[in-house]
Amino acid sequence: MPAFLAHVMEKHEEKYCPKCNSLFTCRSGDIANCQCNTIELSEAAKDFLLRTSFDCLCKSCLEKINQDIQMAKSYHFPTQKEMLIEGLHYYKEQNNWVFTELYHILRGYCCQSGCRHCVYGYKRSAGSQ
Repeated sequence: MPAFLAHVMEKHEEKYCPKCNSLFTCRSGDIANCQCNTIELSEAAKDFLLRTSFDCLCKSCLEKINQDIQMAKSYHFPTQKEMLIEGLHYYKEQNNWVFTELYHILRGYCCQSGCRHCVYGYKRSAGSQ
């Protein structure tokens, strides 16, 4: 094996999952043996991940996304306020409505408002409002 290829194959990086903050080893130089390659993602989950801003995710978060995308197929996006179900699409915190991960998945895109349960990986910068 050429020396430059051996160096790439040995590239392992400790990363923190941007979703749950757990530490894991990313093996981008040896993707066949990376923890992310042990998850069989559905096509819908792969399509969803393409719309996110995540880099690498831990195995647990990839599994959860796969399950959440599958579960979301059982629901339709509420197109009118009357269709919103408390506890499913949102919950109330004081006088605020907080939309759930399911709501965001069903919506199908990130609004870039810095939502608490953003499933797309958007983080509002410190200077923006």
